[in-house]
Amino acid sequence: MKVLSVVPLLFLTGLTATAQTNPPAGTARAMSLQDCIQEALQHNLDLQIQRYNPQISLYNLNGTYGGYDPTFSFSGQHNYSESSGTFQNGQIITGSKYNEDSFSSSLTGTLPTGTIYDLGGNVSSSKGDKSALTNAIPFQNSSGQVGAIKLTQPLLNNFWIDQTRLNVRVAKNRLQYSEQGMRQQVITSITAVENAYYELIYAEENVKVQQEALVLAQTQLDQDQQRVQIGTLAQLDVQQDESQVASSKANLITAQNTLSIDENALKNVLTDNYAQWHNTLIQPTATLAATLQLFDLQDSWNKGMTERPDLLQARLNVAEQGIQLKFDYNQLYPSLDLIGSYGYNGSGGNFGDTFNSINQANQPFWYYGAQFSMPLSNVGARNTYKAGKVTLKQLLLQLKQLEQSVMVEIDNAVKQAQSSYESVQATQQARIYAEAALDAEQKKYAVGKSTTFTVLQLQKNLTAARSDEIRSLADYNEALANLAAKEGSTLERNNINIELK
Repeated sequence: MKVLSVVPLLFLTGLTATAQTNPPAGTARAMSLQDCIQEALQHNLDLQIQRYNPQISLYNLNGTYGGYDPTFSFSGQHNYSESSGTFQNGQIITGSKYNEDSFSSSLTGTLPTGTIYDLGGNVSSSKGDKSALTNAIPFQNSSGQVGAIKLTQPLLNNFWIDQTRLNVRVAKNRLQYSEQGMRQQVITSITAVENAYYELIYAEENVKVQQEALVLAQTQLDQDQQRVQIGTLAQLDVQQDESQVASSKANLITAQNTLSIDENALKNVLTDNYAQWHNTLIQPTATLAATLQLFDLQDSWNKGMTERPDLLQARLNVAEQGIQLKFDYNQLYPSLDLIGSYGYNGSGGNFGDTFNSINQANQPFWYYGAQFSMPLSNVGARNTYKAGKVTLKQLLLQLKQLEQSVMVEIDNAVKQAQSSYESVQATQQARIYAEAALDAEQKKYAVGKSTTFTVLQLQKNLTAARSDEIRSLADYNEALANLAAKEGSTLERNNINIELK
């Protein structure tokens, strides 16, 4: 999967078929399996819902970088105070008035290295009068600091990882997790399409089988009615024929209803607008066939261990806990920070004088040093770290359990596919033998060496054998689709590439 940090839209490529415009209601639409898959990739509702998760995760990731956004602040304030006169040592001390205007601004933030910076300045101007015995002396002055930068660099706690870096790494992990969730949904939806497609073919073929059974039963009834008319067959035998015809009609009705249900099941996974497809008749262009496939359990296991999205998600959970554990370990350290500041002072009678003084840069100030702090017991951080280590062990065991379950699932899926292929061969032979047996029995019946009951029973056997054969063919093709899903190789099997941009 190729992940690009642009707008997270889903592109599914590798299929040559393109989505077609829905035909008018009541018309037939011939569709191959690839047509159905392409239609589902564009319109399946489960995929459309899941498609938003990577986009949400990308927004969440971008949001974590907000921890590095600088913050600008500005404030201005006017202060005024007035004091009344007093009598002291036989003299009257007049009152005073005081006015002050002050302004300050700052730009603060944190760098990816953990460095905390504060760039700002302040300036103030005051004026008023103060008493000096009996005389009030007016005054006015201004002072300020501009270009002052303060830096704090952690050396232990929050040095190699802090809360913002933790959030970013976890968000990146969750983005990958959501991408694997998208792959899982694509695999699930494609597998559902394949199974529904083969079920629809089976249902169509089964309708044909039941139609053939009805034709056999009706032909037998017509022939026996002629035999009754010429007196070579009893009426009771005709009643057996009529029962067979009625039973065949009932089976045909059931098969036709199953066909409608299976067609709806396929439509449900293809479209997000069922009403437009309701009266459309899907006609599969494929036929049920059993292509021999060589099964390699070790190869299937390797695919499952490297391609199964749920396994990759479980490993991402372990990685996420590792990131969290690294942060928790760093919080065990005391805080030891380097600190420093540098800037210029200025003063004068008013704001203009102060700015001119600062501009001359002849009144610098600076300091540097270190500060240290440490919780005396640090109970919270120590126990959080211990809990994190236990959680990691638990996740590793859960991963191992899932890996084992995947191996068992793949093993079962391989055995199921092998068994289904063998069933195809067996049911094919059973159908051939049933056809031969019925043909032989009909010839015996024609010369009076068999009974109606025997012929009807062999007709039922042939119908069951034909139904079993197409059932085994559908089961085999579905078993291959399910095996690919268990391996996580469905996308590769159908030449589909996913790119999240």
